[in-house]
Amino acid sequence: MIERRDVGATDVLIDIAYAGICHSDIDHVRATRGKSIYPMVPGHEIAGVVAAVGSKVERFSVGDRVGVGNLVDSCRECKPCVSGQEQYCASRVLTYNQLGRDGRITQGGYSEKIVVDERFVIRIPDAIPLANAAPLFCAGITLYSPLRHWGAAPGKRVAIIGLGGLGHLGVQISKAMGAHTTVLELDETKRADAVRLGAENFLVTRDVAALADLASSFDLIISTVPANIDLDAYLSLLDIGGTFVNLSIPQKPLSMSAAVLLANRRSLSGTLSGGLPETQEMIDFCAENGIGAEVEIITAEQIDDAFDRLTAGDVRYRFVIDAKSIAQDRR
Repeated sequence: MIERRDVGATDVLIDIAYAGICHSDIDHVRATRGKSIYPMVPGHEIAGVVAAVGSKVERFSVGDRVGVGNLVDSCRECKPCVSGQEQYCASRVLTYNQLGRDGRITQGGYSEKIVVDERFVIRIPDAIPLANAAPLFCAGITLYSPLRHWGAAPGKRVAIIGLGGLGHLGVQISKAMGAHTTVLELDETKRADAVRLGAENFLVTRDVAALADLASSFDLIISTVPANIDLDAYLSLLDIGGTFVNLSIPQKPLSMSAAVLLANRRSLSGTLSGGLPETQEMIDFCAENGIGAEVEIITAEQIDDAFDRLTAGDVRYRFVIDAKSIAQDRR
């Protein structure tokens, strides 16, 4: 049994309703990144209801619908923290699998309850069901942040590589921001879903040579796929001043031709999720625009199978654990 953190003066105790399964959960559980600390409780896409608050909590009350993403602490004093970009704090503390500032290993959302400082808790609008809200705290903000930063808006041409757990939210958000949105996928199987979610265009890219017809077609390309792709081929799709944003960590280092970057004054960039103010902004935006994750709700005993299915790409589009089943599974 892992000891639960006590509720401090600025803490919020959350009864977890649902916890989304992120691909990074698999990486940590199966130690594919070599940084796993056991025993481990994964999960950083958390939605639930406030069960108790500390004596100095000001923003939340018992019964509030709330969520937690992949951060539960930071130094709170550095430039990123002061500017609301806690994800770039050198001392940020992840929701699980990390030594916290209190000297204890953080444990995440595959649980019945979690205790988090109120600064790192986000209010969930009533318009979004908790199950559909949970994945927004990682997958949602990870797409919202670059779309907002690089100016997805009317007149902008956005391409999203991969219609998966991240990509299916990116399409919805990009469309709601007013951008002309294209999905780039390896085959036709997700065309109908892409169009239903708001994509104006869907292109099969398995034949890289076919991409030549799309030269200089986009202002922003966001890659959600963890595989190593032909970066030169995709960079060539950017118009003058366009940006390619990488969100994943492929097995091999990124490689490209400098000449492709020089042409059209292209940029290659990356980004981490989002800070707390932007995460609240994101979920309010999603509520206003009817955006939520499309989920398959599972029980605790199905987690291993879900890991295997997610690894194989067999989910549309996010597994979410019903936290009630965790208590039942322990009996």
